Amino acid sequence: MSALPARMTVIGIKEPGGPEMLVPEQRDVPKPGPGEILVKVAAAGVNRPDVRQRQGTYPPPKGAGDIPGLEIAGEVAAVGEGVTRWKVGDKVCALVVAGGYAEYCLAFESHALPVPPSLSMVEAAAMPETFFTVWQHLMMRAHMKSGEWVLVHGGTSGIGTTGIMLVKNFGGHVITTAGSDEKCAAAKKLGADVAVNYRTQDFVEETKKATGGKGANVILDIVGGDYIDKNYDAAADQGRIAQISFAGAPKATANFARLMAKRLTHSGCTLRPRTVAEKAEIAKELTEKVWPLVAAGKIKPVIDSTFPLTKAAEAHARMESSAHIGKIVLTIG
Repeated sequence: MSALPARMTVIGIKEPGGPEMLVPEQRDVPKPGPGEILVKVAAAGVNRPDVRQRQGTYPPPKGAGDIPGLEIAGEVAAVGEGVTRWKVGDKVCALVVAGGYAEYCLAFESHALPVPPSLSMVEAAAMPETFFTVWQHLMMRAHMKSGEWVLVHGGTSGIGTTGIMLVKNFGGHVITTAGSDEKCAAAKKLGADVAVNYRTQDFVEETKKATGGKGANVILDIVGGDYIDKNYDAAADQGRIAQISFAGAPKATANFARLMAKRLTHSGCTLRPRTVAEKAEIAKELTEKVWPLVAAGKIKPVIDSTFPLTKAAEAHARMESSAHIGKIVLTIG
């Protein structure tokens, strides 16, 4: 790899606001510290937290920098002290705390995974944020077992498509919700057993119908708001509800008597503030249990669209339209 440039193009946030606040800027290329790698970014995933950061409602952790972007794929351009897992030229994808919307980005060596030959850089960049998130909620916290029914809300979002693929590949059955017949058809094509158009159908009723009246063993929820009470109704006895995010309100009125009567578990956590070691543990499990399925072609991210880095504003507008099915990715170079 050629010598590193001193400066690079990044996407900065001019001030909190709409997509037009994302503007190309020139910044210094960062240098990797101990345990870090510098990646020459080929592609970067676009996620809802990026939108919230741009809007000013989801500030990055202290010391992370102000450049948005939580997942990248590219080639290792430099390694910091003590790095043994990767060498210059290795193709990796990585979960990052910030900085993905840039030509170069730092990542912890333990948060990077190899790019299997079966994936393009665009596909690889679409995986870390949603796969780390869903694996943590579905398997490490909700402990989904083969044969269980899982209700996945927002089935054609990045989280939803990832949830469907992981549940199906680990022996579960999927009921999912989406906002149009077209999106429901896309979710079923991806492997969902039942797809519910939440605009015309009652997902509680459809979940009970699909499960013989028992309800869902696990629920992955990215909506919140009035879905919280409905999830308690849709859940099976001893069901586990994993609160991933809130497209709706983080506050709700719910019948907690139902939670107690059914012995439900309602858990929640966010990924970005987790420690380096905690994220490394998720990466280790993905490497061991999911990446062989990716390499075999059994799991492949759904790509909605790609935009050049300098058109990041258009990518955010696409995400905010909610018309997308799968992931939106920025391409660099």
